[in-house]
Amino acid sequence: MTATIPCITDVSTLPEAGYLPDSLLALYVHIPFCRTRCSYCAFNTYAGLSDQITPYMRALTREIRLVAGSTRRRAHTVYFGGGTPSLAPVSEIAAALETCAEGFELTPYTEITLEANPGTVDQEFLTALRHAGVNRLSIGMQSAHANELRLLARRHPVHAVHSAVDMARAAGFENINLDLIYGIPRQTTDMWRLSVNTAIGLAPDHLSLYSLSMEDATPMQRQVARGRLETPDPDLAADMYEWASDRLAAAGFEQYEISNWSRPGLACRHNRHVWRNLPYVGLGAGAHGYAAHTRYANVLHPMTYIARLEAQAMPLAFPLSAAAEDVERIGLRTAMSETMIMGLRLTQEGVSPEAFRERFGYELWGVFGQGLDGLIAVGLLERTADSRVRLTPRGRLLGNRVFMEFVEEN
Repeated sequence: MTATIPCITDVSTLPEAGYLPDSLLALYVHIPFCRTRCSYCAFNTYAGLSDQITPYMRALTREIRLVAGSTRRRAHTVYFGGGTPSLAPVSEIAAALETCAEGFELTPYTEITLEANPGTVDQEFLTALRHAGVNRLSIGMQSAHANELRLLARRHPVHAVHSAVDMARAAGFENINLDLIYGIPRQTTDMWRLSVNTAIGLAPDHLSLYSLSMEDATPMQRQVARGRLETPDPDLAADMYEWASDRLAAAGFEQYEISNWSRPGLACRHNRHVWRNLPYVGLGAGAHGYAAHTRYANVLHPMTYIARLEAQAMPLAFPLSAAAEDVERIGLRTAMSETMIMGLRLTQEGVSPEAFRERFGYELWGVFGQGLDGLIAVGLLERTADSRVRLTPRGRLLGNRVFMEFVEEN
């Protein structure tokens, strides 16, 4: 019997943040295929393996069943990331989503996101995707400049972003995110401002702005190392970030995380769940998960992943499958440290001493008081009227300096 996916049709009906108990799960589903690999990308993605998409999706649905086992744990988000999930046929995405609904008890407010690249979607695909239950679309815009898209090895033309947004709205999507990148070599302030303003003009519900990082062994990093590209200027990138923060606030967006802004009530529930350091299940090749006090990463290569799932006959201890590697039990001190590092990324919410005490049985200031006092004294953290601890605007620019204070010492 086909499971019913209890997902919303009108995002305005979503309740406010904070209604979710910590026992709920988030599901992350990784689809690692791309047409070409972007010059800056260090994610677990593969080009030239399109013939493996169908066997991979079969293995993925098998992993979902095996990980879910016989206990229908509750989940309130499903996030299809990649790679380029929009390269998979809608029928196979729908099958994976149905399998999630069969194995896990989805809430009436399930947020179901799929990442898509412009140029990989058309009206028929998006209409079918919305009908299958996906209610949030994340589109990889990255830039409004053709020369920057070429430098990033993005295949889509600028106008494809406009078309993708228009088609998504026509398909019934009421929650659309656009990704942008700043700090690109040769990027000027005026270029960045045009990209941000172009994105705002497309009337998205959510924007993710990421500072370009030079990841090891990527084509762009090699070009910089050989002197063929200029090293990005971190001070210029900081200026771009501050300008964008002001511009988005003026346009009615609320910043809820260091790199993320949304219209009121439309913050990404999946990502906020992860930043709260709450349990999530990672499914697919290279996916990471953290649940039942266990952190793990699945094997990277899709072919190896398929072989391991085909050979697995019975469920393992939740949340693991035969694809899992690098399995680690997470102790109390590590969980507390990671809750601080991740929770402080939530720029408005921060970390609540009350929630910390309820979760861990210890007072926040009793565990981290010295470090917190020091960061407050230098203006990187602040205490709100209700005693939450959060980053100051300056602290958002120096987040790594703040987070190092909570890194667990071995």
